[in-house]
Amino acid sequence: MLLVKEIRLPLESGQTQAIDVALKKIRLTRAQIAGAEIYKISVDARHGRPNLVYTVAIDLGQKGAERFFEGFAPSVSILNRPAFTLKRGAHLIEHAPVVCGFGPAGLFAALVLARQGFCPVVLERGPEMARRMDAVRCFYETGNLDENANIQFGEGGAGTFSDGKLTTRIHDPLCGFVMDTLLEHGAPKEIAVRQKPHIGTDRLRDVIVSIREEILSLGGQIFFDTPLTGLCIKNKRLVGVRTSRGEIPCEALVLAVGHSARDTFEMLAKSGLVLQAKPFSVGFRAEHLQSRIEESLYHEAAGHPALPRGEYQLSQHVGNRCVYTFCMCPGGQVVAAASETGRVVTNGMSFHARDGKNANAAVVVSVSDRDFQGDARKAIEFQRQLEQRAFNAGCGDYVAPAENVQSFLKGEGKLHMTDVQASYSRGVRAADLGALLPKELADALRAGLNAFERKLRGYTAPEAVLTGLETRTSSPVRLERGENLESLDVLGLYPCGEGAGYAGGIMSAAVDGIRVARSIVEFYRPMGQ
Repeated sequence: MLLVKEIRLPLESGQTQAIDVALKKIRLTRAQIAGAEIYKISVDARHGRPNLVYTVAIDLGQKGAERFFEGFAPSVSILNRPAFTLKRGAHLIEHAPVVCGFGPAGLFAALVLARQGFCPVVLERGPEMARRMDAVRCFYETGNLDENANIQFGEGGAGTFSDGKLTTRIHDPLCGFVMDTLLEHGAPKEIAVRQKPHIGTDRLRDVIVSIREEILSLGGQIFFDTPLTGLCIKNKRLVGVRTSRGEIPCEALVLAVGHSARDTFEMLAKSGLVLQAKPFSVGFRAEHLQSRIEESLYHEAAGHPALPRGEYQLSQHVGNRCVYTFCMCPGGQVVAAASETGRVVTNGMSFHARDGKNANAAVVVSVSDRDFQGDARKAIEFQRQLEQRAFNAGCGDYVAPAENVQSFLKGEGKLHMTDVQASYSRGVRAADLGALLPKELADALRAGLNAFERKLRGYTAPEAVLTGLETRTSSPVRLERGENLESLDVLGLYPCGEGAGYAGGIMSAAVDGIRVARSIVEFYRPMGQ
């Protein structure tokens, strides 16, 4: 395949025109090629009226012919997508590998192991998708929180309620494997070409269940409502795991528990693993009218049917900290993401259509391991304290504290909802969000918001609403591992994904799950093979 990039066309153009321009660049006609398709579409709105920017993939129909055309222009290159291949290890594994956690990292680790004949055993503390959805709905409606079935825990992990965003800063070839797998299992086809692909929370659920069914069909076992309660270790080597169902012998454990498994982190520390504090961020959710965001991004072209829903990503260094937006959800809603009784946590999501009235994004400020003297337990306790303050400020029942942006900038603690109605599912109550945070962090967030206004007009508009607190941007914990991705503290244990400190988001977590599974596959061979 030949890639022709940087094809800039007006919004009124179409894919046919993009392909014609690509062929003109390499001086070929449609009759001279085997086929052509759109490979990527993005939007450039930096200079007045937005343009669509296409990358076109051209099949020349003759192996090796791409070499002749490569270099016609800086925008022409060869598409090289290495095949995902694995070498089988030499060491016979006596027991099925265990995967703890069924979020993106655990899901893809289990899938790869199952496809390679290892018949993994999956442990998930929460329920399967249907019962998890019932539990989340019950919490939204009644405030009755199930600490094992919520936005954080259950089939699909926290990623199930994240909009299904697949954007990532990593450039690993395994991203292609993740994308192909999601498409095989029913993800919307446009994720293959969009610059900022997303599946949507509603569509992602079915994709996850479909992958689960493939794992089961290949001999894997999945035990829901089954938390990991302990490790069986002999001479610093894993020999089994303890669960609520009893002990399971194993010599390979993929530990993909997610960023909120605080009781599991405590168990690991008691088992002799070293928990390192790592950087994360805290703040709140900012809501604006989606239409106003698009007016600021797209100007007079806002509302054009060729344009995707407007998204933004903003950042500003304030002293030695960074204030930035995270997990932006166009047309989405702010969700109640608590996983512990008496604590309020916010997150954001949107459905595939992204047709809600509000845009929301986390606005957060970085904290580092230095803030906690490298002690992961202090970092976790800091999160808990903030979440309890948010619960108390909302006066209980998981109502969230909220105020207008202008009120936060002035430290007034006032909330007047006009054009923007807070979408947080348990309701909001006026509160001084700045008083819930350490002063240094609150002041940094104020400086960041003022800088965002200079970058995106209307960001601090009077009607904009902040809802708090957002504390689970990433894991506060890292479990150190070696080059083969195995724990340096316990042989046979493989820290994996976001909870172990090696990913941030669906795509990077899934890729890390694949890497860990590959390490196991290339060391072991399954029974009977």
